[in-house]
Amino acid sequence: MNAEPAKKGALYLVPTPLDFGMSVESAALDTWLPRETLAVASRLTHWITENARSTRAFLKRLDAAVGIAAPVQGQHITELPRAAHKKGDHAPQAQGDAQARELLDPALQGHDVGLVSEAGMPAIADPGSAVVRAAHGLGLRVVPLTGPVSLMLALAASGLNGQNFAFVGYVPQESADRARRLRELEALALKTGQTQILIETPYRNSALLQALLHNLHPHSRLAVSCAMSLPQQVSRSALVSEWKRSTALTSALPLETPAVFLFGR
Repeated sequence: MNAEPAKKGALYLVPTPLDFGMSVESAALDTWLPRETLAVASRLTHWITENARSTRAFLKRLDAAVGIAAPVQGQHITELPRAAHKKGDHAPQAQGDAQARELLDPALQGHDVGLVSEAGMPAIADPGSAVVRAAHGLGLRVVPLTGPVSLMLALAASGLNGQNFAFVGYVPQESADRARRLRELEALALKTGQTQILIETPYRNSALLQALLHNLHPHSRLAVSCAMSLPQQVSRSALVSEWKRSTALTSALPLETPAVFLFGR
């Protein structure tokens, strides 16, 4: 039996720019990511990823910015299981957690491993939580690196309660179920002061905005932030009644880009 390595590797949570898949010219990585994040990412050769193609694109940009420890084709890139994409991996589940532990075998052999999503911070509004849980269970050091997190950027720009908030992800697409869910969340927000944070697929952003304006009380505050950290970013925050009176608020939003929706009192 081979002896266990004297030192296990660490799991690094590597944030990536928020411009993935958008029709904007990709800027140098040091525009979005601090020097220390780039330095750590540049020396990694083992990756667990949401999407291998986007990770290769990120590595090419990283190579252009600061160089990388091995050519892109020589990097070890493993995608998360399909179920983690479709159903999420935030809730503990025996099979998914077992698969996550297997993905961390390189770390048990002494290699540092990077966890990445397509854009932003992995394991926040993206898969990866199972890998983080597995790393803790295996006694690995878990190190989140600094970079853009659209939810927090939008919350800071909203004027809503930043000390009591909840990210609730997606709401139902069917109109009656969506209306019921929005009213349920609003009741909680008005009672407790807890800011509610939502996201949607970009091509459904306009529909969600209209549903929010239709279902929320006029005195609730609604904030929308689009394309956070990018050149065309826009944040707007006003009472629902003001949103309804002013078409300028809605027309200023690039709703075809990734957006964060927040509401509360």
